[in-house]
Amino acid sequence: MFYFIYGLIIGAAISLGLTLTWFYLKRKEEEEKKRQFLETVYKETLEKKREMLLEAKEEIQKQKSEVEIEIREKKAEINRIEKRLLQRDEVLDRRMENIEKKERSLQDKETYIGRLEKELKESIEREKGVLFKLSSLTEEEARQLLLSKLELQLGEEMGMKIREAVKTAEDEVLRKSQVILATAIQKCALDHTADTTVTVVSLPNDDVKGRLIGREGRNIRAFETATGVDLIVDDTPEAVVISSFDPIRREAARLALERLIVDGRIHPARIEETVEKAHKEVDEKIKTEGERVVLQTGVRGIKPDLIKLLGRLHFRSSYGQNVLQHSMEVAHLASLIASELKLDPTMAKKCGLLHDIGKAVDHEEEGPHALVGARLLEKYGESPEVIHTVAAHHEDEEARSVYPVIVQAADTISAVRPGARRENVQAYIKRLESLERLADSVSGVEKAYAVQAGREIRVIVKPEKVSDNQASKIARDLAKAIEKEVSYPGQIKITVIREIRATDYAR
Repeated sequence: MFYFIYGLIIGAAISLGLTLTWFYLKRKEEEEKKRQFLETVYKETLEKKREMLLEAKEEIQKQKSEVEIEIREKKAEINRIEKRLLQRDEVLDRRMENIEKKERSLQDKETYIGRLEKELKESIEREKGVLFKLSSLTEEEARQLLLSKLELQLGEEMGMKIREAVKTAEDEVLRKSQVILATAIQKCALDHTADTTVTVVSLPNDDVKGRLIGREGRNIRAFETATGVDLIVDDTPEAVVISSFDPIRREAARLALERLIVDGRIHPARIEETVEKAHKEVDEKIKTEGERVVLQTGVRGIKPDLIKLLGRLHFRSSYGQNVLQHSMEVAHLASLIASELKLDPTMAKKCGLLHDIGKAVDHEEEGPHALVGARLLEKYGESPEVIHTVAAHHEDEEARSVYPVIVQAADTISAVRPGARRENVQAYIKRLESLERLADSVSGVEKAYAVQAGREIRVIVKPEKVSDNQASKIARDLAKAIEKEVSYPGQIKITVIREIRATDYAR
């Protein structure tokens, strides 16, 4: 029994030892696997780290290359800008040199004129002394005789000098005026221009201005890009201004802006969509207006493209007079004049309706609107008679038939009738009277007539009192007086007429 128990104890001890040994080996095996797993993970991590470092280096190198390219481009742009600035500096230096030369020339001329004045005074004093000695005239009588003689001589000389100076200055004035006018137009818009090139759009409140501008100005840039106009947002309460020399763009921009304000959704995508719809509506309006005018005047045989161009005149004005309405008036007046002259009223009406068609595109093409219109009509296959009439209705080419004269007369009647343009009849009559009164006040003038609605004044002088050279001086002096005393649009032509008639009878 004792041995049996002792054997059990020994067997249990052996079994326990084996079990512990198995657990120990099992645990060691698991630890070995875990160690191998950690080594594998560590190696993979190191590998990924090396790959990420390589990719980061490649990306850094790529960005570095892009930055270097951008820096080179910026340097090239800066060099170009510096070159342009240097060129401008050179141009300015040359201009300053020219101005200094002209100033020196003017100073020399002033010195020369001063010397001539001094010599003239000395000559007058010498002649006065001679007159006192040779005649029994009093000092006052001698002064009057001398002044009348000098006045006659100076009038002749001044007339000659004026003609020579005008002829010499015309070429220089023509060249400089083009540059001066172009610069002035870019920098300044006068009142009558502002009335026809801007549109004011009312806003419900001033908060809308911020939404129109958008974040960092993106909305206003998108609007100006889509419409081709300038949107002026200033301190004017509850209003913004649309500015453009193209009336059709301005009208489309106005429609689009009003719809955006009503809709309330103002962002670049919505702006482009609304502007596109506004352009379609304006195009439809142009077509409708052209068809309406053709139907009302009863003119047949006008091409669809010309009808659209006529519709564009609905958005064009001249001195406040709607050009399309003016064209309708000229068409009816020309038809009536042709009927009275026993000519073709249909041809005259068609010529009158199309006479200002060039104004529909005169901001897109160079040249007078009459010649631009003639080129358009020739492009669309109009008859030679209509083309010639449109080209000659402002005397841009010589009239070869009576229709240009008829259209010119109808055009003048429509333009100068009281109420047609921004000038009342009292001011119109007053201007004509002031022109004739100024001319009549000049010594030697027999009669003066203001013609062509005050755009020209014809002065008839007495040939026995006024010479040819003095006639030139009268024209110049009268132009200066009109510029000083009379307010008028455009320009006034002064024509001095000196005529000698010899009459005899054969018996």
